[in-house]
Amino acid sequence: MNAPPLLTDRAALSRNRSRALKQGAETFLHDIVAAEIKERLSEVNKTFTVPAIVTGFPRPWASLQPGARIVEDAETLALEPEAHDLVIHALSLHWANDPVGQLVQCRRALRPDGLFIAALFGGQTLMELRAAVAEAESRLTGGLSPRVLPMAEIRDLGALLQRAGFALPVADSVRRTVTYLTAFHLIADLRAMGEGNALFQRSRRATPRDLFPEAARIYAASYPAPDDRVAATFETIFLTGWAPDPSQQKPLRPGSAATRLADALDTREQPLRNTDTSAKD
Repeated sequence: MNAPPLLTDRAALSRNRSRALKQGAETFLHDIVAAEIKERLSEVNKTFTVPAIVTGFPRPWASLQPGARIVEDAETLALEPEAHDLVIHALSLHWANDPVGQLVQCRRALRPDGLFIAALFGGQTLMELRAAVAEAESRLTGGLSPRVLPMAEIRDLGALLQRAGFALPVADSVRRTVTYLTAFHLIADLRAMGEGNALFQRSRRATPRDLFPEAARIYAASYPAPDDRVAATFETIFLTGWAPDPSQQKPLRPGSAATRLADALDTREQPLRNTDTSAKD
C-alpha cells in the first residue's frame, strides 16, 4: 500500500523558522495563546511539577510553566514515557504530517491523570488570503498551486483526541480578526512568524510576477477593514485531554440509575401507544 502524500516539507519548515528567529520572530499570536493557556491552567485544580512544552518558538512559552522542559517540534518528539504530568503542544500541530502520532506521543509521555493541552491554527485561519490567492491564480494561469496550508476543522480534531487514547477529551476554538495595511503586510508577518509556505506539494517554479499584486487587489476589495486596512482571520483550536486514570469520573452503566426520570421531573409516566400503521400480509 502506498503511503499518503506528505503535507509538510519539514526541511522547508525548519528553514522558515530559522530565518524568522534570526530576523527577530513576530510572536504576537504565540504571546496571546500562551496567555490563554495560562488562564485555562489556572482553572485546573492541580499543581503541575514536571511540565513539557512542544514548540518551534521557545521564547514566548518559556515563562508559561516555570522549569518546563522545552521540546523541539519534530515528527518524533524527544519525550520519555510517563515523564510528565503536563504536556503542552504550542502552535505547531497544524504542521504535523501525522497529527494522531503527535497526540499519541504526548499521551505516552504523560503520567496517569496527566493533562495534555494543544493549541493550533484551525480551518478558518487565513480564509481571506486563501480565497484571494486562489482567485488571482485562477484568473492569471487557469489553475491552482498549493500556497496556503490547509488546516483541520474542530470536529475532526476532537475525534483525534479519542483516537489517541485521551480521557475526557474537549475541543474548542477562538476566532480573532487582525487587520493589516495590505495583504503584503500580512504575508510579511506570516514569514516573520515562520508560517511561510512549507507545503510538500508546493510549486517549485517561479511565482508569476502579477500573482500577488492581483491577489492583494482582490483581497482589499473583498475583505476591507476600517481605516483602509484589510482583515485577516486567525482561528485557534484548543484540544484538552487527560491520560487515563482509575480516579477519573466515568459514565454510569446503562440501567444503573437509582431514580426514575418521571420522579425527577415530578410527572406521570405514560405508556407509549402502538402507532405502527404499516401494512401486514
